[in-house]
Amino acid sequence: MLPALAWAGKVRYPDVVPRPLVFPRDHGAHPDFRTEWWYVTGWLENSLGFQITFFRARPENESANPSTFTPRQILFAHAALADPKRGHLLHDQAAARAGHSLAEAETGRTAVWIDDWSLFLEGAQYRARVAAREFDFDLTFAAKGEPVLQGDRGFSRKGRRPHEASYYYSQPQLGVSGSVNGRKVGGTAWLDHEWSSAYLAPEAAGWDWTGINLFDGRSMMAFEMRAKAGGIHYAPPGVKFKPLRTWKSPRTGVEYPVSMEVNGLRLEPLMDDQELDARASVGTVYWEGAVRAFAGQEEVGRGYLELTGYGKPMKL
Repeated sequence: MLPALAWAGKVRYPDVVPRPLVFPRDHGAHPDFRTEWWYVTGWLENSLGFQITFFRARPENESANPSTFTPRQILFAHAALADPKRGHLLHDQAAARAGHSLAEAETGRTAVWIDDWSLFLEGAQYRARVAAREFDFDLTFAAKGEPVLQGDRGFSRKGRRPHEASYYYSQPQLGVSGSVNGRKVGGTAWLDHEWSSAYLAPEAAGWDWTGINLFDGRSMMAFEMRAKAGGIHYAPPGVKFKPLRTWKSPRTGVEYPVSMEVNGLRLEPLMDDQELDARASVGTVYWEGAVRAFAGQEEVGRGYLELTGYGKPMKL
């Protein structure tokens, strides 16, 4: 007979409450919280887009089993390359329980890895390495200033209830160097680091998010949380997304508003087919793509647009 699992019960995740973010500590992982991610997107020479994301999740059920194999932290990673010559994303994913030096998210600094996928911060430079099935990244991202604290000094509301929030900062206008598939590249990137215990309200289906590096050196971040019943569940004051054109995936049948007007800027995709199927890791399908930003007919910046919860409600 197999021994009974030693479950101690449901985890009590800490609430997100307003507090100052403290660096370098807050560059690292926050394992008490339910979910966390380090998210890097960018544009490379020859109009290539890329995305690298590491997720950390603390399971809902807490085990009293002292074994080091007990899954107290789960790590996931996504990576994608957007190349218009191919017309669709190349993407890959990885997942592992933290521990045994094979996968980890350190608490004192940005240092997260799953086997030969990694993201480290050393001084003012991030280094990312990804060995995917159809591509590989070896990229360095140079920060040009202090982190941008989103929301109220890093406390970012995600819903109407006080605890529906995240801690959130960004590093826009990162200078990119390194290689993709062994070829030297350069470009500009954006990094987000966010952690929370109640990111999505029960009424929310998903979110629309964009981060744009403007050519004049400024940056723009905007998001909205969409309601399951239709319309907007929550958006920061002054933020407005207006769908302009949709694209329907030939694989999943999900329709996404891939062209958007956001606070007066028109976002147009590098290519329509930038759907990412992550059902093998985090259990969802979403659209995450490189976009150009236009003011009238003039291109004024480049960045990424993320559209989640369009096929079925997002669940973190």
